[in-house]
Parts: sequence; C-alpha cells; structure tokens
Amino acid sequence: MPRYEYRCRACGERFELRRPMAEAEAPAPCPQGHEETSRVLSVFADLRARAETVGPPAGGCGPGCACAS
Repeated sequence: MPRYEYRCRACGERFELRRPMAEAEAPAPCPQGHEETSRVLSVFADLRARAETVGPPAGGCGPGCACAS
C-alpha cells in the first residue's frame, strides 16, 4: 500500500499515511486533530523528478554506460 505525505495548514506538521491509491486525495486529519491538510510531494518523488530533469552526468553514468555520448 502506498504512503502519502500530508501537511497540516493549521500547525504545519508533516505526516505520512498508508492508504489505497483511491483514497490519496481523501481528507487526512493531522495527528494533532486539525482538519485542514493538503497532500504534498514526497521527498522521494521530488528527488526522482529532479534526477529526471537533470539527466545523467556528462560522459555517462560510469564505465560501460549506455547513456554516454
């Protein structure tokens, strides 16, 4: 089951919940009991997006790398 990260708009706390994909956008009260929360991009997803944007290092990823040009 995937994990989703949320941030509370009232207190700023970030927290994770494991829930089915169909419930990813469902309300998620924060551990402090506040109701106003929003889903945020996780650090893992952010790092992956940055890596895809930047691409492989100049000269490829290493010896024998197919992406070297």
